[in-house]
Amino acid sequence: MVSILGLSGSVVGVRLLASPEALVKVQRLERHRYCQALMRARRGQPVILDKDGIACPAAAAAFGFHPLPEGLRSGKGLVGFGIVSDEVVGRRMFEAMPKLEPGQIRQLHLFPLDQAEFVPDVVVVEDEVEKLMWVNLAYLHTMGGERVQSSTAILQATCVDSTIVPYLENRLNFGYGCYGCRDATDLGQNETVVGFPAALLPAMVNHLEFLAQKAIPTSRSKKAWAALEKRGAIGVTAA
Repeated sequence: MVSILGLSGSVVGVRLLASPEALVKVQRLERHRYCQALMRARRGQPVILDKDGIACPAAAAAFGFHPLPEGLRSGKGLVGFGIVSDEVVGRRMFEAMPKLEPGQIRQLHLFPLDQAEFVPDVVVVEDEVEKLMWVNLAYLHTMGGERVQSSTAILQATCVDSTIVPYLENRLNFGYGCYGCRDATDLGQNETVVGFPAALLPAMVNHLEFLAQKAIPTSRSKKAWAALEKRGAIGVTAA
């Protein structure tokens, strides 16, 4: 997947562990958001994040580590962040948040798949939108052509949208990133994130190999755009 699409970092595997594991040479993070743990794994570092180390209260609630603070539950927090102007809207966004049951998992193990010694539950990819478009197309093909659906609140793009939704609903999910992960990580303005169940990875990579034979290089060549430009049609408006 990395070589076919030209990804700028590693594809990340995520294990949602019901029981803690003592993992050799895996750093247990402290005061890290989930999106920051994902960033570290994308950059090549396997990490562990648990209820004591997670710093984001919204992600902690989504993973069942801690209750959602009243400031967020009421919607006032999102008004304070300047994300919404109406507390009712903010409250509804959190009410509809997909989440794990309290105590359902104890640890999150994130690691670059090119160093994998374990089978992940979920695969997460962060990169430029065009590259993730091909990931979505490979998923669509794997699912027999069924249109790809997405669920997002433009909040919790890495924890909820790209990890919990694929884990709970056994499907790919994608979004446009969010306020939090764009503020807290090195995710670029032209980058976003997608997650899907790890069991689908072999079939999706198989179709990416097929796409690499013709569709990807043809699309990236922009021959149709070049032909339009050659005709001098760029910037011309109808009379």
